[in-house]
Order: sequence, then structure tokens, then C-alpha cells
Amino acid sequence: MKTKTVVIIGNGMVGHKFCEKLRQKTPALDIIVFCEEPIRAYDRVHLTDYFKKSAADDLFLSEKEWYLENNIQIYLNDPVVDINKHDKQIQSLQGKKVNYDFLIFATGSAAFVPAISRIDKEGVFLYRTIEDLELIKDYAHGAKSGAVLGGGLLGLEAAKALVDLGIVETSVIEFAPRLMPRQIDEPASNVLQTKLAELGLTCLLQKSTDKLLGDKTLTGISFTDGSSLATDILIISAGIRPRDEIAKKIGLAVGPRGGIIVNSQMQTSDPCIYAIGECALVDDMIYGLVAPGYEMAEIAASHILGDKKAFQTFDMSTKLKLMGVDVASFGDPFINEPHARVISLEDRHKGIYKRLNISPDGQRLLGGILVGDATSYNMLLQTVNNNLRLPEHPEALLFEDRGSSTANGNGLTALPDTALICSCEGISKAQICDAVTTQQCETADAVKKCTKAGSGCGGCMPMVKDLVTHSLKQQGKQIRTTICEHFDLNRQELYDLIKIHTSESYDDVLNTLGRGHGCEICKPLVSSLLASIWNDMILKKGNDVAQDSNDRFLANIQKGGTYSVVPRIPGGEILPEKLIVIGEVAKKYNLYTKITGGQRIDLFGAHLNDLPAIWEELIAAGFESGHAYGKALRTVKSCVGSTWCRFGLHDSVSFAIDIEKRYRGIRAPHKFKSAVSGCIRECAEAQSKDFGIIATEKGWNLYVCGNGGSKPQHALLLATDIDSETCIRYIDRFLMFYIRTADPLTRTATWLNKMEGGLEHLKNVVINDSLGMADSWEQEMQELVNAYQCEWKTAVEDPNIRKRFVHFVNAPEEKDTSVRFDEFRGQKKAADWNNTPVL
Repeated sequence: MKTKTVVIIGNGMVGHKFCEKLRQKTPALDIIVFCEEPIRAYDRVHLTDYFKKSAADDLFLSEKEWYLENNIQIYLNDPVVDINKHDKQIQSLQGKKVNYDFLIFATGSAAFVPAISRIDKEGVFLYRTIEDLELIKDYAHGAKSGAVLGGGLLGLEAAKALVDLGIVETSVIEFAPRLMPRQIDEPASNVLQTKLAELGLTCLLQKSTDKLLGDKTLTGISFTDGSSLATDILIISAGIRPRDEIAKKIGLAVGPRGGIIVNSQMQTSDPCIYAIGECALVDDMIYGLVAPGYEMAEIAASHILGDKKAFQTFDMSTKLKLMGVDVASFGDPFINEPHARVISLEDRHKGIYKRLNISPDGQRLLGGILVGDATSYNMLLQTVNNNLRLPEHPEALLFEDRGSSTANGNGLTALPDTALICSCEGISKAQICDAVTTQQCETADAVKKCTKAGSGCGGCMPMVKDLVTHSLKQQGKQIRTTICEHFDLNRQELYDLIKIHTSESYDDVLNTLGRGHGCEICKPLVSSLLASIWNDMILKKGNDVAQDSNDRFLANIQKGGTYSVVPRIPGGEILPEKLIVIGEVAKKYNLYTKITGGQRIDLFGAHLNDLPAIWEELIAAGFESGHAYGKALRTVKSCVGSTWCRFGLHDSVSFAIDIEKRYRGIRAPHKFKSAVSGCIRECAEAQSKDFGIIATEKGWNLYVCGNGGSKPQHALLLATDIDSETCIRYIDRFLMFYIRTADPLTRTATWLNKMEGGLEHLKNVVINDSLGMADSWEQEMQELVNAYQCEWKTAVEDPNIRKRFVHFVNAPEEKDTSVRFDEFRGQKKAADWNNTPVL
């Protein structure tokens, strides 16, 4: 009996997935692939990463040998140009003729090119293939400004590509009144536009392009409203059109706006011919995401082998990171009254927008939009897809870090076994849990290799990791996360052993408790532990080279290679004489000055050589290090309290100063901040801090585990109406508990979210001393307080430390001349080689 032949036209992600699915199901079919591009299938979802990796190798979906090993014949750079449906034969560009039993169109889509006058010029590119990216990369070397036509998903990816290539003057041109009009609403677009503007990207909305300027070479763009934009390079990313030209030629049914019409089994009007991916029109819908394309590949492969699977309406929820900004939409993002109740949060200062669409009865989540913080996306998506019941106060979902809370099983247990965790590969919760429980996959990477979950876009990996942890706990297995290959210990175990062995340097710790030479993971972690335990000078011999770069130079390095200087100003209170000194130092060393949100003054643009001299002058005036470079206490913000304010109940300024002086310099798993408000009007914003204190008529209320930044979370009330001494004792215990038990680089909010028992457990530990550690922790904290020293004072007084602050070892007096200074808001500021503001 003759072996049947399946011919695939196209070898993109969906075509490759079809080959993979079909070969997994049977070895008994001949598979032949014709590919238009000269290279094998690659990951188009992460196409922009090509500019970072400068090679296609990391993007390929398989090794070269994969096709041979799977008995798949592939012809590269040889597209199909004609098909004889009657004889079931295709002909390729290079003249090959192959008969088929089943034919698969996986031709994908092409870029839509608008009808624009004089578009055929040098400097105009599409953004679809690696070949396109190579052309863009070569041309961008001589370009100073760039533009992208299209503000959708691909358009913003293309804009990121131009920025990655060093074209900082980049504009996005969008015909619609908002960015990403198919995924997000107007408020979300406004927030996204502001975030992108901070990164140097200009967004031009409601712009219709009339013609391109320049003779043979592009010089600019003219718009129908009479305005114009000068640009050296233009990328067109204004949408896609299905590649259906051959289907039309041979008489297959196509949609009025393009796309090969298929049924729910992916069959075209010819039952021996199938279409999958972006070339297929399913129920009048073209799906432009990889996940539905993979589902189509599964269904077509199954149907060829006699399975009756059918394609269902596919969830088009999307999560991606655009130029470092999280953007996500899920369910029905645009549904409004009276069909839904809309709850939204907009923080323009932090660049965060969240929208939840709730059913009218308040019981179900219907959809939503996230911009700036999408950590809760996976759990919110599962809540929609599995019709889970909402909590009594659904607005709390806007503030929860649900991505973290799932780690202890909260939320995951409510998901049914059929819940689709990885939509790209169609992997359910049950399949992931089965890989852990029956196939001994005890890490997310092992599950990924076993099930392929997370191998597509990768957006499901946080939930995969949480499911692995949850499944292991259900089996009663101990979850141990070791630091790295050089230490078979987790952070908490290493903390305890360093104290037991009284190790005081990185080399001592490595020799006593580890092995090998160490790495960039364990070096800063061990250095942080040593600082947390002993509070020694962090540049003490033996620990200096193990520090993070910022700690190594006691300053935050900025974009242009210069450094920032941040003196401590406890409670925000400062004498006029000290203000004058800061001004004089800034003028003398040509520094850019700014008052921060934490009531300090930052000085930017310092050369490495100048840091000791700058700090010498500041220390002489009574300043000390502000530890802006360390994972330590940053600031204790305060209002003016009862000293000046008619509403103030207590002296919040004095208490803030006492708090800041007590905990200054203490190292922790992550930076931490505090504030003291003199009344419930909360002018110091204490409830957004890692620990915050608010005055009451009877004393102070203590709040803990609030975070600002990219994952804002309100602090929670730990204790009420306590006196100052009790408040400090509770803070001592809270901080020592955090320092001892938190994972590396974990903020207090995430630490509490992952804690078994949550706030009630924390109260029992801190207030009720349920662990019996209170006295010990208070004593340890006092030892750290007593050991405090200003690191910069030690540095400028120690010749051996001071001599490390040079750009050139063989010419210690010379400064880095590659750093130049430009004017910014009337002040001098350092600029990098791309003229990007350092700030």
C-alpha cells in the first residue's frame, strides 16, 4: 500500500508546529515542506530579540538535524507557485513537482502596505522576517531619526527595534485615536503613551499619511492635515493581509477581505486541502496570534488521521512587554454598562492602569486591561476562562499581587483540572500536575521539556512555576531553592550558617560552606548577608570585588557612565547651611540636582574620580551616605507634624528622624522605605511604604509591607495605638524577621504575599512572639545599630579604599572624556553617546 503524502506550503511557526504534531501522531506519512525563506522555521513572536542576539540561532524552533531525524523533507528558498487540484500536484519556483494526498496552506500573512504616494524609496522597510530585520539593521547605522507606521502590537515592537538599534528619535504614527486599538481602551492608551514618551518614543495619533518626502531616499513623511515629520528610516507595520494569492488562483473559496475559508476541521472548499494560521478564515475571523494557529495545526493533523476534533472560538487575551512596559488584555476588554460594571485604577505618576469588567451581579469577571503592572494577568485570565466566582470585594483584585499569591496555592486550588494554563501548546493544569506527580518533573524547566508548556510566548511560565511548587507541596515534598551551583543552601540556611561559623568575608563563606570559585549570583547575595549580619564596611577587604557594581562604588551608575551622589537627609529636615553646601558642591562639580519623592536631594553626573572629593566636602558639612545604591533603608519620609500643622497630633518629624537614624545602613534582601504621618490625613503617604507609622490620639498605628514602584500595594495594619518604644520594638522584630527569611531581591509586600498564614501569622510572630525570637531579634537589631558607620566617611579616610575610585589605573588623575555634558532644563547633565538623558 502506497504511503500517503502530506505537503505543507510554508514553514513559519504554525507550519512547523503542524509538522511536529503530525509526526508525533504517526510515522506512517510522508511529509514534504516548501519554504519561501532561505532559513528554517524561527520564532516570530520574539523577532525583536534578534537585534539583541545578532543571530538567528537563538530564534530557530529546531536544530538543523530535526527534519532529517523526523523523516521530513524540506525545500528552503523554494515557494510553491502553482497547484493542480485535479491531479493533486504542486509545482515549486525551482520546478519541483510533487503529488500530494493532503495539502496544507500555512502561508501566514504579509504586511499590509497602505496606498501612499511615492512609497518606493530607500529607507522604507517592512517588519515581518529576519531578512527584513537584516536590511533595517544595515540601514539604521546612518540614521538619526526613525518612524513606524502603525501603533498596534507589531508597530510598537518595530519601534522598540529602532530604539534597540540606537535611533533615539523614534516616532510611532497611528491612524486611530489610541495605541493598540484592538487590545486596550483610551485611558490605557494614554498611560502607555506617557510611559513610552519617558523612554524617548513620540506617539502621533489620528495621523493619516499622505506621501513620503525625498527623491530616491526618504527624508520625511507628509500627513493629510498639512503637518510633516522628518525621518531617515520608516518601518511599515500597519496591519497584515492573509497570504491567499495561490488559493485564489486555483479557485479555493476566500473571504471578501481575504483569507482562505475553512470549516471547523480546517478544511477548505477542497476537502483534501487545509489552511491553518494567519492565512485561514474561520467563522469570518483571521487569528493573528500564535496560540490559535497552534490549535489549528493540532486539529488539521488530527483530522487527517481520522479524529473529529473541531476548532472553537479562541481566546484572544494577550500579555506582552513593550519597551519594558507590561501591557495585557483578557476576556472582553471593552464591554461596558449595562452589560458589565467597570472598576478601574489609574496612576499616571507610576504609569499604571488597571480595568476590570465585572458581571452586573458582581459574581464573575468578564475581562479587563492591565498597563504598567501585569503580574496578576495569569490568575485574572484563569478567573475569566474558568468562570470562577469573585471575592466579596472584587475591587481588591486591582491591588493584589496575584502572581505571587498563587505560589502558596491560593487561587490555584480553585482552578479545575481542565483549566488551560499554556494556550500556545494547549496544556492544562492536569497535564502540568501530572508531569510533576507521575513523571518526576520537579522544576518548571523539567515540566517545559516534558509537556512543552511555556515554550511558545512564555507568558504562562509564572503560573507553571507556581503549579510545580503547589504540586510538590501536595505530595509532602520539601521545597528547597538553592542559591546556585556553588552553594547547596537556600538564603535562610546560609544566613544561619554564616552566623554559626562567624564568617566575615566572601572567601571565608565560600571556603567553609560552598565550593568552586563563586559566580555573579552568589557573590552579591553573600555580600548582602554579611552586611546584614555584621554591618561591616561593605568594601572591607575580601568583600569588595563580590559586591554589585553600585555597592562597589558606593553610588548608582547612570546611563552615561557617571554616578549619582545622594546624601542622607533624615525625615526631610535640613538646615539652611547644609542646603548651601549642596548647592556649592553641585556648582563646583557640574552636577544636575533634583529633589526626590523621598524628600532627598540627588546630585547626578559625577565622575568616578570626583566621588571621594565630593563626599569629603559633604561629610565635612555634616552629611552622611544616603545608601541610595544599596539594598538598605532609603528614606523615612515625614510630614511637618504637630510642629507646624494645625491637624498634627504628634511630632512626626522627630520620630521620622529617630527611625531613619536607627535603621540607616542596615542591609536587607531588598531596599525598604518608611514614612511617618502626623495624622490620618496621611501627607507622608505612610501606607505605601515597607513600614509606615501614622499618629493617632492614643499613640501610633503601625502599617507594614506596602510597596510603591511597578507593583503598588497598600501596607496592612499591624498594630494600633502603640507608644513610640513599642513601635520601635515591633519594627525591630519585623525587619529582622524579613531579613532572615525573605528570598533574595524580594520586597516586603511579595514576602508577605508568599507567607503561609499571611498577616495573621506575621502578627503572631511580631506581636505575640509565637516563635520565641523577639528578644533575640531586638538584641541583634541593636547590635546592627551600634555597628553603624557612614561608608563614605570610611572610604574617604582610608587611602586604600579611596584609590579605587579612578577611571584609569595608569592615569588616576584623568577623567573619562567620553562622557559629555548637555543642558537639561537649564542645568548641566551627563549624556551618553546616543544623547540620551542620563536621568
